[in-house]
Order: sequence, then C-alpha cells, then structure tokens
Amino acid sequence: MDVVIGQAFTGLSTGSILLLAALGLSLTFGQMGVINMAHGELMMAGSYTAYVTQQVFSASGVSLPVSLVAGFALGGLMGLALETLLIRHMYHRSLDTLLATFGVGLVLQQLARDVFGAPAVNVVAPGWLTGGVAVLGTVIPKARLFMMALAVVCVVALAVVLKATPLGRRIRATVQNRDLAETAGIPTRRIDRATFFIGSGLAGVAGVALTLIGSTSPTIGQSYLIDAFLVVVVGGLGQIKGAVIAAAALGLLNSFVEFSTTASVAKVILFVVIVIFLQIRPQGLFTVRTRSLA
Repeated sequence: MDVVIGQAFTGLSTGSILLLAALGLSLTFGQMGVINMAHGELMMAGSYTAYVTQQVFSASGVSLPVSLVAGFALGGLMGLALETLLIRHMYHRSLDTLLATFGVGLVLQQLARDVFGAPAVNVVAPGWLTGGVAVLGTVIPKARLFMMALAVVCVVALAVVLKATPLGRRIRATVQNRDLAETAGIPTRRIDRATFFIGSGLAGVAGVALTLIGSTSPTIGQSYLIDAFLVVVVGGLGQIKGAVIAAAALGLLNSFVEFSTTASVAKVILFVVIVIFLQIRPQGLFTVRTRSLA
C-alpha cells in the first residue's frame, strides 16, 4: 500500500509539473491556434528569473514568492513582444509560426548561454520548503506539495479570469467568432495581446516552479515542451478541465509504468497510449463548440 501511495503521489506531482507547463499553451495554442515552439524558452526565462532573484534575496525566504511574480511578468512581457513583433503577422499560418518560434527559441537559448553560461545552475529552495510531510505513512517532499498547490492555484485563477471577468468573456468571444466579436466592438487585437501575455506569463511561473526539482540550464524548457503539447492535445484544444485531467492521467500512467519498467520504456508506452487514444478520439477529451463551426 505504501508503494501504491508513493507512486500515486509521484504521478500526481509529475502531472502538476506537466499541467503548469501546459496551462500557457492552453491559451496560446489551444485557443489562439499558435504553435509556439519558444514556449519552452519562456519557461527557461522564468527559471533564470528565480536564479537571479535568489542572488538578490539570498538571505531571505521571500525569494520564491518574488520570483513567481517576476517570472510571470517577464514571461508575459517576452510573449507580448513575440506576439507583437512576429506572431501577429502569421495568424492562421501554423507552420510559419512553428518555424519562426523555433528559431526564436534557439536565439533565446544562445542568449541564456551568453549571459549565464552553458553549465547548469542551481536554485536553492527556501527553508520553509525543505523536508517532507508524512501522509498515510509516506513522506512527501514539501517542494512537490508546493508545486501541486501552485498548479491548483494557477488553474483556479485562470478559470476565474476566463469565466468571471470581462476580459475572459472577450477572450472566449474572440475565440468563438472573431468577426462577430469585432462587430460587437471587442478590440480583438488587444485581446490577442492580452491572451498571449497571460499564456506566456504562466510559462514563466512554470519555469520558476521547475527550479524546485532540478537545476536550471538553457535547455530546461525543451525537456517539457513536447509533453506540454501532448497534455493540451489529449485534453482538448483550449480546454482547461481537459488539460487538468490529461496531465493527471499521463503523470499517473508514467509513474506506475516507470516503476515497473524503466524511464525509457515508460516514455515509449506513454506515447503509444496517446497515439491509440487520439486514433479513437482525435479531438481530445473535450471540444470547443463555436458559432463559426455550428
């Protein structure tokens, strides 16, 4: 029983990491249709933000909260610049956005190497996240618990913004029918920029969270990019609840399969399961009903 509980927790914590990485893509890819291959580099920017913040607040336990706010702001501003300077010229041209943002990602990786160096750097977790908590006889690291709680907070905050605020209603209206939204007086270009800012800011938050479980390097975001895309596709494009379910399911499946086999075999089995699922349900767990497709 202890083994099952331990693996279940490992799976859920892995799922929370995937969910944090995928939340931003749920907006930029799922709702806007932009294949942003630089999303991983926005996560990397968040990770290095945590590293720099730690240097400033080294003697204080507030470095993590400060870095979460700063990571969101930096990721959002970088995403906003990317959308304004490049992506806005390529809407409805998915392959062009894929290639262009892939190139931007390579440039950002090299920039990180020039500024911080190629070797990985470590971010030390604050004292209040060291150690673990015993749950049903299993010791759960506080850092992992914090990441799970952070994922829940981000999901709830994003859901509230999309469902209960004027901005969220405008985002949903623009996604469902851009022409009708413009006719109703909604500034769709401004909404595009706001959507990209939020999605990219969430990538920065995910990057800060990743520093709690490993070192930071210029390629840290690429390690999670493909898995994040898979979460969005399996959950259904633009569907937050689908992303939550998909991230948890993939995390649990990977945890239990990896426990019985190896990490490489678990990855292969996970991809096979995803391929089979998408053959059966190519639209993912949930779909968006739009007026334009009605």
